[in-house]
Amino acid sequence: MSEFTVRGKFQSRDGWQEFETTIDAENENVAEERTYTNFGSYHGVKRTEIEVEEVEA
Repeated sequence: MSEFTVRGKFQSRDGWQEFETTIDAENENVAEERTYTNFGSYHGVKRTEIEVEEVEA
């Protein structure tokens, strides 16, 4: 597994909030999906309220 850095923003009560997180995953697509899952469960936002701008190894 590789370590990926995912950057983007999500819709919060106060407007758009930027984020940068590190995810262990097999490839970039899995890292992006795990980001959606983690932010959805932790912050209670839907996938349509999350914008992933960059995924890099």
